[in-house]
Amino acid sequence: MKRWFILFILLLGLTGCNQSETSVESVRVAEVTRSIFYAPLYVAIEKGFFNEEGLKIDLQTTWGGDKTMTALLSDGTDIALVGSETSIYVYAQGADDPVINFAQLTQTDGTFLVSRNRMEEFSWEKLKGTTFLGQRKGGMPQMVGEFVLKKNGIDPHNDLEMIQNVDFANIPNAFASGTGEFVQLFEPQASMFEQQGIGFIVASFGVESGHIPYTTFMAKESTINNREDTIEKFTRAIYKGQQWVYQTEASEIAKVIQPFFEETELDTIELVIERYKSQKSFAENPILDEGEWENLQNIMDEAGELPERVDYEKIVNTEFAEKVLQ
Repeated sequence: MKRWFILFILLLGLTGCNQSETSVESVRVAEVTRSIFYAPLYVAIEKGFFNEEGLKIDLQTTWGGDKTMTALLSDGTDIALVGSETSIYVYAQGADDPVINFAQLTQTDGTFLVSRNRMEEFSWEKLKGTTFLGQRKGGMPQMVGEFVLKKNGIDPHNDLEMIQNVDFANIPNAFASGTGEFVQLFEPQASMFEQQGIGFIVASFGVESGHIPYTTFMAKESTINNREDTIEKFTRAIYKGQQWVYQTEASEIAKVIQPFFEETELDTIELVIERYKSQKSFAENPILDEGEWENLQNIMDEAGELPERVDYEKIVNTEFAEKVLQ
């Protein structure tokens, strides 16, 4: 009798697990790259914030804005994490089902100016007459880079030699092998170069350019209309991740997200997180405000990459973000 009772309890437990699993909704998310810059997303996954909302995240890295947007438009993913400029490009092409920005993850540029030589006192004026290894033309890092140079009185194409024909993945290697006196780099490469004595961080493009919707979660308008509850749950989990990041020491955050960066030393992850936190690169909440939107379009316009100005209300939806903040 006792044996049958134990078996009955075990069967009940298994049935309960199966019921729980079937109630979990799978959401496919495509990230444009794998980056410590996206720490709140990885925190939300690792700390179980998505699970608390009944969501299971299928995360794929699509390596590039074009590939990420293609995956979203072709229904290869439900949600994309990519620069907001891509939604403007899609809208300008007359999409019947436009891509809508619904939650912001990062609110500044994530690159840093790295000098080959240590500089006790830095001024942007010192870039004049030098060779600058920048990001590839047409991308948001390049647009921000040129915007900041112009802001500081430097003509990117006359006051220095600008190199923009190196693939994104090869820029660090090009600098390490001797190309350029200055380079625009993402983390953790900038900090790793500093640790190795290859280069030295002298300025932040994120600080210089101000708040912009640098990386946001977006989905097709039809997806948002058909899965409003899912989008709200997703946004709430992201907000939990954002709050946790700003309430937690960088050392603890680094331990939580290290599974996503197995080839990066823990102390480097911690250093990068602290640097991004200190300049408020991680958005503190998922709301993309109108001022940020206008700053983004101004930067794109300055770079000659803005196809047309798009009204904030047309491809930005803050309804979900505002609701989870309540």
